[in-house]
Amino acid sequence: MDADFRLKVFYAAACKLNFTKAANDLFITQPAVTKNIKELEQQTGVTLFERNGGRLMLTEAGEILKEHAKKILDQYNQADYALSLLNGKESGMLKLGASTTVSQYVIPTILALFHAKHPGIQLQLVNGNTEQIERGLLDKEIDLAITEGSASKNSIKYIPFLKDEIVLVTATANNRIQQIEDYNELKKLPLVMRENGSGTLAIIEQSLKEKAIHLPELDIRLQLGSSESIKEFLLHSNYYAFLSVHAITRYLQDGSLTIIEIADMDIHRKFYFAHMYGTLSALPNLFMKFAFQQQSHT
Repeated sequence: MDADFRLKVFYAAACKLNFTKAANDLFITQPAVTKNIKELEQQTGVTLFERNGGRLMLTEAGEILKEHAKKILDQYNQADYALSLLNGKESGMLKLGASTTVSQYVIPTILALFHAKHPGIQLQLVNGNTEQIERGLLDKEIDLAITEGSASKNSIKYIPFLKDEIVLVTATANNRIQQIEDYNELKKLPLVMRENGSGTLAIIEQSLKEKAIHLPELDIRLQLGSSESIKEFLLHSNYYAFLSVHAITRYLQDGSLTIIEIADMDIHRKFYFAHMYGTLSALPNLFMKFAFQQQSHT
């Protein structure tokens, strides 16, 4: 059972506002996207897209169809899953979102185990910082997400999933500090931080505020968009960074990175499942329950 392909093409283009990106997501050519959009416009008798200064935008009719297309495609997906259970063969599409740390260090194992148990279910994972993932939920591009922050959007429900700790680290070869006793010492360290909008940066900022230290007081030399890039930077510099323990396990084991203890400062947080308020449909609920089961076994 499959939804009308032209509706799928339209929805992908409406979300991306870029025919080339929509084509890449659907594994078709850009001319094929244009062809399907034109056919849909002929069928409906309305113009769905317009260009304003070279920028692709939805018309009023396009905005209306986008809202309904999401509901229609979701219903197709739910019906596909329900009918597949009657045949003893699961099928369906689950669109997941994960903030950067989660997508790199937490969810891959869960995805592999879930896919092994439910091979008929197609999985799509979108990753980005917490702000971007929450936007994907609000725009209904994602069915279920795991984020590094909680309760930042009133229309999103956050469910605690996994504990995490953020620690100060640096390259072992360049380190001359064993422990920080005075918080003011932090202000003297050359730091590399995550980018604005990152859940990691938000929790660091909040924890430092509790010790009367504000980000502008720190010597932040640059900001990078992922824990991976920060780790590689640390290995080739004398800088310091706050990173999730999930991100540095292997580096601690091989001795390339070292944790610097900060007296009376522990930065703890939780990763959260996040979805729009309301009843969670079958596939996202199935995945969330599976993830909790896996976590209880570790």
